[in-house]
Amino acid sequence: MTSPVLVAVAWPYASGSRHLGHLAGAYLPSDIFARQQRIIGNEVLMVSGSDVHGTPITVRADEEGVAPQDIVDRYHNEFLSQWDQLGISWDLYTTTGTPNHSHVTQQMFLAQLGSGHIDRRKSEQLFDLEVSRFLPDRYVEGTCPHCGSNEARGDQCDNCGKTYDATELINPKSKMSSSTPVLRETEHFYFRYSDFNESLKSFLNSKEGWRNHVINFAIGWLRDEGLIDRAITRDLDWGIELPVEDLGDGKRIYVWYDAVIGYLSASKEWAEREGDPDRWKHWWYNDEARHVYFIGKDNIPFHALFWPAQLMAVGEQMDGQPLHLPDDIPANQYVTFKGGKASASRGVGMTIEEGLEHFQADALRYALAANFPEQADTEISYDEIVRRVNEELVANWGNLVNRVLSMTHKTCGGYVAEPGEITEEDASLLAFIDRSLEESAELFEAVELRAALRKGMEAAQEANRYLNATEPWKISKTDLARAKTVLYVALSAINGIRVMLSPFLPFSSEKLDDLLGRPNGWVRVPLTVGLPISKPTPLFTKIET
Repeated sequence: MTSPVLVAVAWPYASGSRHLGHLAGAYLPSDIFARQQRIIGNEVLMVSGSDVHGTPITVRADEEGVAPQDIVDRYHNEFLSQWDQLGISWDLYTTTGTPNHSHVTQQMFLAQLGSGHIDRRKSEQLFDLEVSRFLPDRYVEGTCPHCGSNEARGDQCDNCGKTYDATELINPKSKMSSSTPVLRETEHFYFRYSDFNESLKSFLNSKEGWRNHVINFAIGWLRDEGLIDRAITRDLDWGIELPVEDLGDGKRIYVWYDAVIGYLSASKEWAEREGDPDRWKHWWYNDEARHVYFIGKDNIPFHALFWPAQLMAVGEQMDGQPLHLPDDIPANQYVTFKGGKASASRGVGMTIEEGLEHFQADALRYALAANFPEQADTEISYDEIVRRVNEELVANWGNLVNRVLSMTHKTCGGYVAEPGEITEEDASLLAFIDRSLEESAELFEAVELRAALRKGMEAAQEANRYLNATEPWKISKTDLARAKTVLYVALSAINGIRVMLSPFLPFSSEKLDDLLGRPNGWVRVPLTVGLPISKPTPLFTKIET
């Protein structure tokens, strides 16, 4: 029985080039998971897009003396090119700058306003006297009020992950003038997150199988401090317009309220493009659906707390049905480079563009997946990528495929040969492959992708051991029938292993699909005797340093 699965992926700011930490944190894991879910027959909808309203965009535009849209266009197009080069299999990759996204955000705002979960309040916000303007969060830096880090942003600290109001920063400095801002009264709409502390406790306590650092962080936040009400508008001219005129001109809906709404608006946009405008409801108004959110750990509060609260606040106001809440949030931890957390804004770590310049797409995907920071921060470097590719991908899987195909082409006359008697040794290998397929499927269900990759590579090692023990290149001179049987068994093993590795290695897997036929489910399909096997070319290239 198939299930509708929403693969919801963090929206990157279109403010600068993304690095390998971003790729390993959210975009590659989501693609690998989505590909496997499609193979097993589930109805996958994988959506994301470029966040075009983030204040990092306006900060960069101010620094370069250009319009924010110029920055958005530059980096959104860069992302699209890189997703294509990496084989990221979106159903829709859009932006938060579409009329559709504005409409859905305004719909949600009005529904929550109508249900009493949004209200107007006056408060003091930071104001830069030198440039005569209020300072949105990313226009301010200072010392974190929680951990004391001196590089805290105006809305969240990269060091401890805490979110806060910019007015809580210690020793705040304006990024526009380097002056110390002052407090000045302004009026904004506030979302009443505090209304949902108890509902969120029940929601989180009902979850099983979530990663410990995700569930512990979210429950700990509610236990220790609880959610507080937050302003969801700002004194800006870049962002989604308010659907009401209560506050006058110069106000916009703020980015971290509207960005998460992108998962819903993108689903609706996809349905419109498919010519079936109500199709999105199959994922959002369906108790049988599964929603899996792929993010980095700095986004845990937004997805495990703020977004569920916003969904709960809509209630049945929009279509008479409650919207589906997150089922799993397998947030990855950080990728570090030489001990420092990868950061686009601070220029730490190799960019995706640099990674693609140095490595084949599948090789880069493999090395990052083998180091996914699923449970703890993971160090990666150029040398580590090279080692993974050469010693594991090329020497194990690539070598297995190349020598079996080469020997089959040469020894069996360019075709899959009819096997003879299957020995206990032969059957043992195939049973190992079939067990590995079952175990890897279980790991995918738990979103333990790093272990699932390891399961596939262990199967390749087992097939290599089988070849070394049976030595078909030798016995072909004395017992050709047995050699053909061994090669049939080895190629059958490859036919199962490639299924396990295909979500990780789409480009090289496509070559095997063209040769052996497309997989039919998460199983090892029997080979067709007489199938032509042409002289192979290596799937991967060893990296010379």
